[in-house]
Amino acid sequence: MRNSRRLSVVAALTILALTLTGKVHAGPPFVTDDPEPVDYQHWEFYIASAHTKLGGDWSGTAPHIELNYGVVPNVQLHLIAPLAYDVPPDGKSHYGYGDTELGVKFRFIQETNCLPQVGVFPLLEVPNGSAGDNLGNGHMQAFLPVWLQKSWGSWTAYGGGGYGINSFSGHGNWNFIGGVLQKQVLPNLLIGAEIYHRTELETDFPNRGTAFNVGTVIDFSEHQHLLFSAGRSIDGPINFQCYIAWQFTFDNSLFHFWNNFHH
Repeated sequence: MRNSRRLSVVAALTILALTLTGKVHAGPPFVTDDPEPVDYQHWEFYIASAHTKLGGDWSGTAPHIELNYGVVPNVQLHLIAPLAYDVPPDGKSHYGYGDTELGVKFRFIQETNCLPQVGVFPLLEVPNGSAGDNLGNGHMQAFLPVWLQKSWGSWTAYGGGGYGINSFSGHGNWNFIGGVLQKQVLPNLLIGAEIYHRTELETDFPNRGTAFNVGTVIDFSEHQHLLFSAGRSIDGPINFQCYIAWQFTFDNSLFHFWNNFHH
């Protein structure tokens, strides 16, 4: 179960909201998130995959589906449905449905010339995956973060931290803090880097530490985007981690077009 719990932290925090082309991209492909919700009546759909190597063990999602929707102004609904895997250095590998992630992002302070935008994004991990096969946690988990973001021209900085609730036998609650600096170097190309720190996720395994990622977002069109990041621990157990996703952004007019086309 250790690998799936490590996966749930990396994957659950990595795959969160991006904004539409023409606005600042934040959140994916990084672990650290941002406070900016999806625009009202707009959607984000991801087909993504996250992978982590700890020692000789590989775990991740292959793939997972993420869906975000701007249900009202400044509020986003969030769902991740993963197919998870675990490949230990010794023993049997496993593949199957992992833990479902649900969340609501709420931005309560708008960005101004002087102030950053601020939001919260509580997440709930529903234990659908098999804990015995290292594909799920086996217990409900929650993550309660606060995120901030400020932009200056083509530069954007965002980050914050939160408290993870995972307090059952042998496993403690945990803290997370992280920050990202990124730049829109071309109209369709963004590059960035992050550093984050996580405290102990399990009391019986030394998995706290500090890690980094570098990443990019490439916009192929107004609606289609490629996201990628990779990194490892600076001080901690992660030998390698990466995230890759194809993202499709659209609004409710797509559904109106589809209904009109079929009628």
